[in-house]
Amino acid sequence: MEMSVLWSLALWFLLVGNGVHVEASNHTHRNLQSLPKEQPYRTAYHFQPLKNWMNDPNGPMYYKGVYHLFFQHNPYAPVPRNIAWGHSISYDLVNWVHLEPAISPSEPYDINGCWSGSTTILPRGKPAILYTGVDLNNSQVQNLAMPKNASDPFLREWVKSPHNPLMSPVDDIDRSDFRDPTTAWQGPDKVWRVIIGGRINALGMAFLYQSKDFVNWTRSNKPLHSSTKTGMWECPDFYPVRINSQNGINNFAQDKFTKHVLKASFNGQDHYILGNYIPQTDNFSIEYDFMETGFDLRYDYGKFYASKTFYDSAKKRRILWGWVAESDTALDAIIKGWAGIQSFPRSIVLSANGRQLVQWPINEIEKLRTNNVSFEGKELEQGSVFEVSGITASQADVEVSFDLPNLSETESIDPNQVDPQQLCSQKGASTNNGTGGPFGLLALASKDLTEQTAVYFRIFKRDGKHVVLMCSDQSRSSLREGLEKPIYGAFVNMDPNDRKISLRSLIDHSIIENYGGEGRTCITARVYPKLAIDKEAHLYVFNNGTLNVRISKLNAWSMKRAQLVPY
Repeated sequence: MEMSVLWSLALWFLLVGNGVHVEASNHTHRNLQSLPKEQPYRTAYHFQPLKNWMNDPNGPMYYKGVYHLFFQHNPYAPVPRNIAWGHSISYDLVNWVHLEPAISPSEPYDINGCWSGSTTILPRGKPAILYTGVDLNNSQVQNLAMPKNASDPFLREWVKSPHNPLMSPVDDIDRSDFRDPTTAWQGPDKVWRVIIGGRINALGMAFLYQSKDFVNWTRSNKPLHSSTKTGMWECPDFYPVRINSQNGINNFAQDKFTKHVLKASFNGQDHYILGNYIPQTDNFSIEYDFMETGFDLRYDYGKFYASKTFYDSAKKRRILWGWVAESDTALDAIIKGWAGIQSFPRSIVLSANGRQLVQWPINEIEKLRTNNVSFEGKELEQGSVFEVSGITASQADVEVSFDLPNLSETESIDPNQVDPQQLCSQKGASTNNGTGGPFGLLALASKDLTEQTAVYFRIFKRDGKHVVLMCSDQSRSSLREGLEKPIYGAFVNMDPNDRKISLRSLIDHSIIENYGGEGRTCITARVYPKLAIDKEAHLYVFNNGTLNVRISKLNAWSMKRAQLVPY
């Protein structure tokens, strides 16, 4: 890159970072010319390419002062074909410049796609990509790519290793069930470890491989972990978290203050378990296994998949990205000219009680806030609906805290009712006979409430204890036909006797990300209103319970549009 271009790009980031609006270049307009003029569902501050297909986030990292996000991308059409590694860079994880794809299908070992993987920072600070290629025989193999010029902070060019493929499905590994290498880590013996998602018969597992030089890899005698309850594991992730700390860590050493997270993507959801990892023996002892009753731990209970975390060394935090797929049709994608977005990046830490992870939008989102509306002490009587006006309801960040009603009269449910999604379907947002709700938000709603996405809480008593149910109901989200309109539900791991519960919602045209109980439970939804679009969208607070609910505090902001431009 010429120095003049480098300085121009740096100046652009500096201006954006200080709140100066920068118009997109003519190049941007040329790239968008092929898109329809009307784009009511295109997001304003969630990451997505300028056009065409995107799915899994791959290899996010912080390198030489620049954040990098790679992602599964079809550069040519809004359909999942011709998969390459898209590549974008940022100084703040909010505003992005799109570069050319980092790696594309070109060799016998990846000619049928450069699929998901991760980045690892090697000794002396040099990054490496491990990715799954699908070869001429449609076998999934693991490959290596290195930057052509490691001194380039933008890492625009990558070179595939002459040793590829490094790992191939042999012996009992099915050639179509062997993919998505994680970020690698070194043990105390200085040997590299990496896990790869897979399955043998009905046993989902994380294959463990070791290498001294990052080129020659040997499969361990046993996987890091396996389970009969899950099926094939995709996009595994493995990382440490610190007990009683708000900071992320990247040290895999064993001590009493550290737990380890193993995440696997299966059945359309991202599940995780907690345990203790001994690096000397690669033994991972878990607290509860995947899918165990009462411990169904997920990053998100809605539309969220194939996620990836990375350690942000600049701010000592761990950040989570997740692919949020479309809920409309393939034909809609072709008409729109694009498909797939990423969740807003979330910080992720271990909860104070050590039993689960807690997520929250990274603080950089606040630079997009404008037109604040706030109030306190608003009483919501039974059946009341109150509009939050003065903001752009289709492009907003909303934080609300509710004072819970008297819990002595809370409705009881069958102790055997443990499926929260079923409960949300049975006891909907419009039910007016619950003592502890429903109460919450009606987002992306039309003025007459014909269209609405209800995000709400209900309090129940089960086995003599109170439980908090959180729901996201898209059944009335659009008058359009042919859309997925599911109802999502999850319990919030909190003590209702605290008498307060919070909800934060990021609303962005066709996505609503919800964080309940200060990030203990997250539910993401994709919605495509017919009426409630752009300036015709409204936001309401409601209470359909039989007892009054008090809004102790509400803050809502309109959100500015993030900059997403091509290089």
